[in-house]
Amino acid sequence: MDLHLAHEPTGDVLERFSHDGHVTLRQLLDPLELELLEPGLSAAVHRSDPNTGVPWEERSTYDRAFIQVGDLHRTSAEARRLVFSRRLASVAAALLRVASVRLYHDQALYKLPSNGEGGHTPWHVDQYYWPLATDRAVTAWIPLVDVPSDMGPLTFASGSHRMEEGRGLEISDESETLCDRALAEGGFPRAGTPFQLGDVSFHLGWTYHSAPPNRSETERKVMTVIYLDGEMRVAAPTNDHQRDDLRKWLPGLKPGDLAASEANPLLWPSG
Repeated sequence: MDLHLAHEPTGDVLERFSHDGHVTLRQLLDPLELELLEPGLSAAVHRSDPNTGVPWEERSTYDRAFIQVGDLHRTSAEARRLVFSRRLASVAAALLRVASVRLYHDQALYKLPSNGEGGHTPWHVDQYYWPLATDRAVTAWIPLVDVPSDMGPLTFASGSHRMEEGRGLEISDESETLCDRALAEGGFPRAGTPFQLGDVSFHLGWTYHSAPPNRSETERKVMTVIYLDGEMRVAAPTNDHQRDDLRKWLPGLKPGDLAASEANPLLWPSG
């Protein structure tokens, strides 16, 4: 299960992903290797925590949900090993049913423990933030520790990548309320199970997901990598978040361009 050994998902996995918009692959990665990577990666996260020193009562719902740090592969050798993992990238390409995938960006999502009042993650879709021309983008959610039920594992709404209601909402208390109702009315099943170290989930950009608060006494430590179809084109931004993403993650590009700036290396196939 070396990070740089490619992995080919079974046909059943591919069909489940296509139907549900998400799939969790149990023990895709070696827990021992993740245990070795976690300390250095976590140190880089805490050095870069943008909310250090910000009082809890002054933080938004979004900022109460987790510590979020992007582009860690630039400053952490441990993060770089995950981001450039051929094993993860090969799975992403297979799930998207594309020949190649590029890096969009990576980010750590560390949910604070209950004694720090770590908040819930409201229902939302990631692609609201992305100026991308198609839905061929997928996020790998990679726990760096076991994530039992009380630590706030991801909950997906299976099949919700086909629901359009709520797509224009940023992550917020409003998205939690409106999307929760729309998902219930649409009859989309909720799928949320604990993760063991080595398990990795993948979800499409339009798949609705949320996470409960971390009610344990330790941080929920998760690294994510977002993959793009290697032939993805940049779309015209439709909101300020997409304009920010275009500047930050697709530097120098404009609508219609191939999403292949120097910040978006080809991850699969790779040398």
